[in-house]
Amino acid sequence: MMQSAGSLRLLHTSDWHLGRTLYGRRRYGEFEAFLDWLVETLRQQRVDVLLVAGDIFDTTAPSNRAQQLYYRFLCQAANAGCRHVVIVAGNHDSPSFLTAPQELLRAMNVHVVGSTSEDIAEQVLTLQGPDGEPELIVCAVPYLRDRDIRQAAAGESVADKERKLQDGIREHYDAVARLAEDRRTELGAHLPIVATGHLFTAGGQTIEGDGVRELYVGSLAHVHASLFSPSFDYVALGHLHVPQKVNDSEHIRYSGSPLPMGFGEARQRKSLCLVDLAVQEGQRQTGIELLEIPVFQRLERITGDWPAIAARLAELVAVGSDAWLEIIYQGEEIVSDLRERLDKATEGSAMEILRVKNSRIAERVLGRMHDQETLDELDEQEVFERCLDQHEVSQEQRPDLRHAYREVLQSIHEDDAGALGGTHG
Repeated sequence: MMQSAGSLRLLHTSDWHLGRTLYGRRRYGEFEAFLDWLVETLRQQRVDVLLVAGDIFDTTAPSNRAQQLYYRFLCQAANAGCRHVVIVAGNHDSPSFLTAPQELLRAMNVHVVGSTSEDIAEQVLTLQGPDGEPELIVCAVPYLRDRDIRQAAAGESVADKERKLQDGIREHYDAVARLAEDRRTELGAHLPIVATGHLFTAGGQTIEGDGVRELYVGSLAHVHASLFSPSFDYVALGHLHVPQKVNDSEHIRYSGSPLPMGFGEARQRKSLCLVDLAVQEGQRQTGIELLEIPVFQRLERITGDWPAIAARLAELVAVGSDAWLEIIYQGEEIVSDLRERLDKATEGSAMEILRVKNSRIAERVLGRMHDQETLDELDEQEVFERCLDQHEVSQEQRPDLRHAYREVLQSIHEDDAGALGGTHG
């Protein structure tokens, strides 16, 4: 995509999840390779503004190594010709941690919005061009926590909670859109307006094992695309790891995660959104191109009976693959020495087997965790479902218990995100 004279070029990314592990395997080498590639992309594509739509870190207490990668990247981005970096917090991030160095980062034109505040105008940023004149208005909306947008009331039903959440999210976006429109009018220019968000839209596509959390208890994790104002020339979203448009709208997009977060994403093509905004004859125009991200560490899931698994492993060995592997055995034959066979088949290769699941044994054990399965392989909901099964809880009781459990999880995640800050190891 050629950048026309007078246009403004944005790059939209999200869901880096710096510090995330995969079945205990640290991935700092991949994160570093991606960030180095991203710096070079900013330089080659002559990007003016980088938008990072949340989940910069995987936890609210990122390791020193994850922090080092983050701050090193921000310094390099400033030296790559990118005039502004706009970062909003996601549900995995600690707002206080992200905003702690806010004033220092602002000196490098890095704008960080960790959470909503009483002054909603703090989320409406006016970015200046190299000539000092305004060139872009950004509605930098972070992940909106339940307590920020909904006032709880005694005795309210689940439906009441859901309606209040929907109304709260919509009212927030309406308010920042009005402020942005008023500011554009005050400046007397045809400035483009873009918005960010970290949320789950209705119909959004996810992948099994990607670790995407429900943001709110109940169905309100899925908000409707209609809440975004028509005045937004582009909406940069985060939270979902699959690159996708929202409701077939070209200008409302998830960039997706830059790395596969699990083996379910192993075959997925990762990309960033390169956006050109231009004003011609008083009309604003938006051009969008996807930039494919290289694969920094190949992942492969191999599923089937033993002959199929052995054949695929032989193919990978023959081509010198260094992939990380997940093996899921689904044959009829009971193979008690599966791990030994796999180790022998990959002996001397550069491949690593990170997970083995023997589905045949798992079926026979009837829900008990077999000796090759660990808690790392189960998410919070799967652990709870196994507890329900183990205690033979009736199907009639389960919906209320599941709802209460999700409320507890949501409270824990939000308290962690809000309370942690400062420097973490």
